[in-house]
Amino acid sequence: MPLVRVQLLRAPIIESCRRLLDAAVPEPLLPGLQTVAAQAYTLAGRTAFETRDDEASRALYAAATAAAGGTGSPWRRAAVHMSHALVTLYSTPGIEAAQQLVDAAVRDARAGESVTVRARAHALQAEIAVRAGAERTARAALALAWYDLDSDRDGDPASSSFSAAHLRGFEGVTSLYVGDPAEAQDYFAQSAEALQTPRERVQRAIVATDQALARIRLDEPESAAELLRGCIDAASATGGRVASIRLRRARSDLRLRRREDWFADLDDHLIESLGA
Repeated sequence: MPLVRVQLLRAPIIESCRRLLDAAVPEPLLPGLQTVAAQAYTLAGRTAFETRDDEASRALYAAATAAAGGTGSPWRRAAVHMSHALVTLYSTPGIEAAQQLVDAAVRDARAGESVTVRARAHALQAEIAVRAGAERTARAALALAWYDLDSDRDGDPASSSFSAAHLRGFEGVTSLYVGDPAEAQDYFAQSAEALQTPRERVQRAIVATDQALARIRLDEPESAAELLRGCIDAASATGGRVASIRLRRARSDLRLRRREDWFADLDDHLIESLGA
């Protein structure tokens, strides 16, 4: 479904949530209303980001954070912080703003009842840490994420999925940033192979793009380009902004090979599909 149409469909839901939250709602109904509002605002904030309306996205995430804070479940606010951190990472210069949101997510996740949300928060903390050059912090956060993931998650209140396949992608990012592209390539390959459901298509494209970066650093540029072609198709079909940004960065890393025929083919495919 086109993102603009998704925005139009969600607009009346957002407006209904705002009116209800401003109304005199009976106290017992408030947590449920706040939960629905937090979810609606978060989805709308992510959609606004995908359509490059970053100002609207920030306002919607602020509303989502406020609503989640009224649910009485800290893990719900952690989920909002994580979604907000990801879009901030790709829409705001530097990593400081995203890091603050991730730190807040970890605090809320640790205080909450969802082990799944806690695992994902620690995994995201690892990525932000390694991007900042803090390898030891990243490794410690990954260890905590695996501990959470291996814990008993029966009855976990969060409906979001976070699996070993997702976590291997974060391990790959850590290895890539600390300069071990061979290990990163293996982690990414394992992750991409396991992410096969339709709803995981965007995540698989992101992981495969990172895998291509690892192959570039292993001096396997043509193999990387072949991977990127599939990622371009996925990004074009889903409209994923994060995947598109990472694709362009990977293409930039291949620029020294721009005289190769396969690079020209990749460039043409990127321009035709994404207008890059």
